[in-house]
Amino acid sequence: MTVAPDVAALVLTDVCVRFAGLKALDNVSFTVEPGSLHAVIGPNGAGKSTAFNVLCGIYTATSGSVRYGDHELTAMRPHKIARLGVARAFQNIALSKGQTVAENLMLGRHALTRAGFVSSGLRLRPATREGRRHGERVREIAAFVGLGDKFAQPAGLLSYGDQKRVEVARALACEPRLLLLDEPVAGMNSDEKVRMAGLITEVRRELGISILLVEHDMGLVMGISDRVTVLDFGKRIADGTPSEVQNDPEVVKAYLGTGEDEADA
Repeated sequence: MTVAPDVAALVLTDVCVRFAGLKALDNVSFTVEPGSLHAVIGPNGAGKSTAFNVLCGIYTATSGSVRYGDHELTAMRPHKIARLGVARAFQNIALSKGQTVAENLMLGRHALTRAGFVSSGLRLRPATREGRRHGERVREIAAFVGLGDKFAQPAGLLSYGDQKRVEVARALACEPRLLLLDEPVAGMNSDEKVRMAGLITEVRRELGISILLVEHDMGLVMGISDRVTVLDFGKRIADGTPSEVQNDPEVVKAYLGTGEDEADA
């Protein structure tokens, strides 16, 4: 597999996040190598969502460091992180359901648009050319994720599985070098899960970008990941290849020991 140019390592070092005395992340460290598919797993309440929100700039780490290449992401605003090539597909579908697939994907091109509001509104020639280029690109992305025949359909009329694919496609429309996937197969049936797993591996193989995945479906995680980090109660309890993690006593204990089920921080 060829890693795309400018794809850097994502390095978390001793990241802590506290909410009113609750430590949601406790000195968490792991590295997503360039071009790899890295999963973060753990029981409910482990801190997975908190970690994702720190990476996107939604939460600010209390201490520690998050670096993407030469850039320190800690305390950086979300739009600036996005401009570095970090894009996220959300667990809960957040599409404009009255708009077409094409229009939803164009929303993902916003950060890449150079024409100003006035020139776009007046349909000046440079803005028109740029809009045409963006339109061609989102059509390519729709075809890549298997939605080429649904390009002009309202997103709200698509099946649940296809709507999740639009979420991924919109993130890809940002031309990311690091793609964050938040439970991409949550709520899917078995056929939809197989298709999504195939799409994720194809994105990694064909685009050469890094993918960081949070997912509860262990079959998916162990089947497609290069490396897995396991969190439990905000702490990292394991980090390694899928086979190493599966056989780690601490991981077995976290999933099978107490049976407690707390809301994810």
